[in-house]
Amino acid sequence: MNASSQCIVVGASHAAVQLIISLRQNGWEGSITVISDEAHLPYKRPPLSKGYLANTIADEQLALRAPAAYEKLDVTFKLSTTVTAIDTDNKQVHLDSGETLNFDKLALCTGARARPLPIPGADLNAIHYLRTMDDVKGIQVSSAAAKNAVIIGGGYIGLETAASLNKLGVKVTILETESRLLKRVASPQVSAFYLRLHTEEGIDIRLNTQAAELVGEQTLNQVICADGTAIDADMAIIGIGVIANTELASDAGLTVDNGILVDELAQTSHSDIVAAGDCTNHPNPILNRNLRLESVPNATEQAKAAAASLCGIEKPYAELPWFWSDQFDVKLQIAGMNHGYTEAVVRGDIDNSRSFSVFYTANNKILAADCINRPKDFMLAKKLILQSEDCDPAALADENNELKSLLLK
Repeated sequence: MNASSQCIVVGASHAAVQLIISLRQNGWEGSITVISDEAHLPYKRPPLSKGYLANTIADEQLALRAPAAYEKLDVTFKLSTTVTAIDTDNKQVHLDSGETLNFDKLALCTGARARPLPIPGADLNAIHYLRTMDDVKGIQVSSAAAKNAVIIGGGYIGLETAASLNKLGVKVTILETESRLLKRVASPQVSAFYLRLHTEEGIDIRLNTQAAELVGEQTLNQVICADGTAIDADMAIIGIGVIANTELASDAGLTVDNGILVDELAQTSHSDIVAAGDCTNHPNPILNRNLRLESVPNATEQAKAAAASLCGIEKPYAELPWFWSDQFDVKLQIAGMNHGYTEAVVRGDIDNSRSFSVFYTANNKILAADCINRPKDFMLAKKLILQSEDCDPAALADENNELKSLLLK
């Protein structure tokens, strides 16, 4: 590593920004070039479906760093530019502009894209996905004139978007193919709470309902469901998950398996290429399995490990996953992963209030926790999960028993 070394970062994500900061902190003296197919400097993604869509956060507040910060870091950005191929033999990246750039080290922070819904009418006007800043700008244009919106998908992105559109005065209907909201990630109790929350706020939620066709001449006016039901709609938002952007890595011969496969140092199968963020499948020693996570904390911490690797420093990535979601006056904070849980222990009044926690346990050990408007529970839950000791479910459920009393002294 010297002043003539060249590092190229593909993608202008949360992971990319942390990576370039950590590169300089770790002593990288060479050039750093960030290539992004978007027209904007890196921005925060979580507020897109929340404050940014609801017009409570301005463009400048969305920026991850001010332009002056990148000047200080001596980073070059190539925006509105797509990497078309990576030549690992000659250590080059080919751009859609026809330009070829050489690299000594390469970081893939390519993130993920919205999963398309292949049904008739999906190309009509006023049909949107929500993944980028420009996506939200399009939704805002449609919502300004819309009376009725249909959101296809009852996951977190769909629920957050519904809450934001509701604030803008748009009548919202959510279509969810499963028998409950958030079925893949939450307990039936938490699913029932979010059904109650959104219903109380005026959202029309239809479970076991599949969108079959989007109807209109040029712009959307109806959504037809698989059971034949027709719902009037001036706009629709499709939120049925994401696809990791792994094609560049796969075409370059890197190992890909539900994400770009990396080790605990964020190292890919090529010694001079690292990857970080939503696009990676990485080992988690705390959970003792591989994960592909879609979260800012994961992207940020993994990027630190990736930057260290590029500088010849071993800094293994080993963090407990955590996530959050804001909907109406409710902040959900999630600690850990609930895969394999056998019991969901409720602490608080889940049926009538908007403040409680659900602890996911197996063999009396806490695997994860969903904390609704309970930041103190969330902080203690992370510690309880990491200490990995037997825990009495009754003690977890009893609000007269302080959670901190369950921590080892």
